[in-house]
Amino acid sequence: MIKDETSPDTGTAVRLAALNNALWCDAVCAAHGLAPRFDDADDASVWLSASRTPPLYPDAVTLRPEASAPSVLRWIDTDSPGCSVKDSFARLDLAADGFEVLFEAQWIHRPAGAPLPEAAPSGLEWSEVTGAEELAAWEAAWAGEEGTGLFRPSLLREGVVFLAGRAAADAGGRIVAGAVVSTGGGVVGVSNLFAGDGASADAAWAGALTGAAARWPDLDVVGYEGGSDLDTALRNGFTAIGPLRVWLCTS
Repeated sequence: MIKDETSPDTGTAVRLAALNNALWCDAVCAAHGLAPRFDDADDASVWLSASRTPPLYPDAVTLRPEASAPSVLRWIDTDSPGCSVKDSFARLDLAADGFEVLFEAQWIHRPAGAPLPEAAPSGLEWSEVTGAEELAAWEAAWAGEEGTGLFRPSLLREGVVFLAGRAAADAGGRIVAGAVVSTGGGVVGVSNLFAGDGASADAAWAGALTGAAARWPDLDVVGYEGGSDLDTALRNGFTAIGPLRVWLCTS
C-alpha cells in the first residue's frame, strides 16, 4: 500500500528517512576524507558535498520539500562528471541545469515493534562485521567483484552495523547476503541490502530487520527501494510513504 505523502505523519516519516540517508552519505564521504555539510541557508535544508563524492553517493540530498534548484546546485561541483542530486521529495526539475533522471524510487517505513517477517529457513548465519578484512569480504560479496574500497574501516563505529549473512553449509563462512543498518534522525536506515549465491531477498530482509530490532527495538526502520525490490520490501512489512528522484548531471 502507498500512503498519501501529503499526510502529516507520512510527511514527517519522509523527512526522517531523508535525514537518516543524508547522515549515512555524510559518514561514507567523511570516511573518504571529504568535508560534507548540512546547509540551512534560505530554509533550503540540504546536505551537500562541494567535492565529488564516492561512486554511488550523491553530491546533495534535499531535506525539505521547499528546497529549490539554486539552493542545491550553487554549492556543488556540477562541472565534474558524475555529479548527482537526491531529490528526496521528487519536487525539483533539474533538466534545464543539465541533469537527467537517473532513477526514481519510494521511501519505505516500518514501525518499531512490528512483527518480524516469517522467513522460510534460509541456511544463513548472521553476524556483525568487526574488522577491515571482514569488511573487504563483505564489500566483495555486495559488489559482486573484488570490491572497490568504497566502505572504509572507519565506518565500523557506533550507530553503523554491517550485517553479514553467511552460508551455514559453507565451511569457509562465505558471505552471501548482507545489509547496512545505521541510526540517525531518530530512525534506523537499511541500505546496501543484497542477496546472492542462492540466498533470497526475503532472507536478507529477515536478517536485516532482526539485526536492527535486536539493537534498536524502539526505532522505526526506513530506507528506499524501487521496482521489484520495492515489492519485496512491502512484502516484509514496509509501507511506501513517498517518492524520491535521483538526478545525474549529463552536460
